[in-house]
Amino acid sequence: MTTPPLKGIISYPVTPFDALTGEVDLSALRTLTGDLVDAGSHAVAPLGSTGESAYLTEREWDAVCETTLDTVAGRVPTLVGVSHWSTEGTVRRARVAARHGATAIMVLPLVYWKLTEAELVEHYSTVARAADLPMMLYNNPGTSGVDLRPETVVALARKIPNLTMVKESSGEVSRFRALRELSDGELSVYNGNNPVALDAFRAGAAGWCTAAPCLVPQWVLELYGAVTRGQDDHADRLLDELLPFLRFIVHHGLPRAVKAGLEIQNRPAGPPRPPLLPLPPHETRQLREMLTRLLADRLPPSAA
Repeated sequence: MTTPPLKGIISYPVTPFDALTGEVDLSALRTLTGDLVDAGSHAVAPLGSTGESAYLTEREWDAVCETTLDTVAGRVPTLVGVSHWSTEGTVRRARVAARHGATAIMVLPLVYWKLTEAELVEHYSTVARAADLPMMLYNNPGTSGVDLRPETVVALARKIPNLTMVKESSGEVSRFRALRELSDGELSVYNGNNPVALDAFRAGAAGWCTAAPCLVPQWVLELYGAVTRGQDDHADRLLDELLPFLRFIVHHGLPRAVKAGLEIQNRPAGPPRPPLLPLPPHETRQLREMLTRLLADRLPPSAA
């Protein structure tokens, strides 16, 4: 199997907005990105759905990309989400990411019309040629409305040499093994569905793409450490503790929940951008209770 360019905990920052002006807050973004690197994230992935990339102007998108990559400064790998409704827009973003030193790019098939297999091949091939970077195909049926089955993904990868990674967010654990077996181990597979993180690692996932480190980095990193050390019981206990929180942030929408959590931690990142609205008060209280429990010096000791 080829060595994956990314592995471990791949952390997804939100895009902070100024609470008064609504503009992108690049200073807060630098702080948040630095915190993710300093906490021990194995990679940083700006401009995914957590980063509200769909609601940014192209000028804002460019600024977030440049600021994040400059802040990381090569200390860990970077994975930039370059998805756009059009191939032209995706190509433009991929080239910006490459110019600023991204390690790899991630492409979600954002579609209004359902794409044929030929259209998918042409879209991904064009983006791959434009950036000449390792590319991660992002399968998230809940966000894109398109579900790319393992057979389809592997067929695409065989036609596009740069397509070496898959972020699988359907929640179907069987797909992690299927993607690896169908590709003869050539595709590196990553989990994008928080609640199945442990099952995904045990099924051969190379990494976990998650926004959870924005709020509880040591829990997430300790879970990964327990998995890599073969400490199954410890990993199970950690996930049991984390599951209510992981399910909460997914259910309530990552930008809403993570930004509410950052506010609770006195690390403000502003509100989400409309049409998204801030987390309602009742749900914010629930999140506060979860974070208080998780962060009250209760991280289970390593089983090492």
